[in-house]
Amino acid sequence: MTYDVIIIGGGSAGLMAAIAASKNGARTLLLDKGDKLGRKLGISGGGRCNVTNIKELDELIKHIPGNGRFLHSALNSFGNKEIIAFFEGLGIALKEEDNGRMFPVTDSAKTVVNALVQQVRKQGVDIRVNAPVAHIAYDNGRVRAVALKSGETIGCGSVVVATGGKSVPHTGSTGDGYPWAEQAGHTITELFPTEVPITSNEPFIQSKELQGLSLRDVSLSVWNAKGKRVTEHRGDMIFTHFGLSGPIALRCSQFVVKELKKGDARNALLTIDLLPDQSADEVYAETMRLARDESRKAVKNVLKSYLPERMIPLLMKEAGLNEQLTYDHIPKQAWLAFAKLVKAFPLRAYGTLKLEDAFVTGGGVNLKEIDPKTMQSKLMRGLYFCGEVLDIHGYTGGYNITAAFSTGYSAGSHAAIRD
Repeated sequence: MTYDVIIIGGGSAGLMAAIAASKNGARTLLLDKGDKLGRKLGISGGGRCNVTNIKELDELIKHIPGNGRFLHSALNSFGNKEIIAFFEGLGIALKEEDNGRMFPVTDSAKTVVNALVQQVRKQGVDIRVNAPVAHIAYDNGRVRAVALKSGETIGCGSVVVATGGKSVPHTGSTGDGYPWAEQAGHTITELFPTEVPITSNEPFIQSKELQGLSLRDVSLSVWNAKGKRVTEHRGDMIFTHFGLSGPIALRCSQFVVKELKKGDARNALLTIDLLPDQSADEVYAETMRLARDESRKAVKNVLKSYLPERMIPLLMKEAGLNEQLTYDHIPKQAWLAFAKLVKAFPLRAYGTLKLEDAFVTGGGVNLKEIDPKTMQSKLMRGLYFCGEVLDIHGYTGGYNITAAFSTGYSAGSHAAIRD
């Protein structure tokens, strides 16, 4: 049997591409090498599935630092508002949470996955799971067929590659699409982990004295070798036995990776601002006042209500202060150094966890070779790409899934139109 459109990969981008292609009248086949569809989608958002983010378009693109501007056309056609309307049309009520994140009211990713799969079936798409692809057959500058590892070859007019990146490989994202793209003449930009925990061998990390400590509403910055701030993110983070994790650490991770790739850099400097709404002078004055009000107590005990308790001994040690210090014996210069450390506690990062441990893959099919209006290859007619296989990556918070749904919808819609 010959199909108008074959979609390879049954994740968020592939499912949306199948819906868009079949909606436009194309005889559509959805192939997946795994035994069920939407596996990565099913564990996204902590198992609740953060389907999109409600931010305005320009703000949305800012939260996709990996080539978000490429998405202008796709997001204008099928952006967050259309995604919300689409799911509500399937009977899935959504709710807005902090920072514009949109979740199903059920708080279950299964609700989203099941609705997408049901819609794919309802629209008459043929689905084949446990059907790994060997290669895509090209002839005379266009797509001709898809060859399965079973030996079967299926003819088609267009192919949509929606195979994902190389992160979270247990869901099936193992980089299958990159060699098929290269066979068509595409270049793959260097792959790297993004939205991934940061590693450090600082003594206080190795000693595990801060392991498990969560910091709320702090600011984390990454600095380059010239002492210029590269990025800053505010929110929550956690110390681990190997370094840093939590939302703002994940957001900073790609910048750590990029700094370490420059020159001979063996580590990258990060600083934590424990009190982002106060200046160093204000921290100095407030801590002095607290110490004075309870002048007989050791300062480390007085400050427990003001700073994370487990960090106080470390801050005092770094500032050269005795832990048993009381107000009457506070050395002014050392206390100023203490206040500055509260505002910029340094940590050297030597890397991140591996790409396989990341939430998102950086790098992918070079966007210079893709038409942003259609997601079609500029090098091979009838070949389309969508989702994480492309060199697009955003922060966690509904941005990557928005990019996947948007590019999937665009690729599927245009693949259905035979040129």
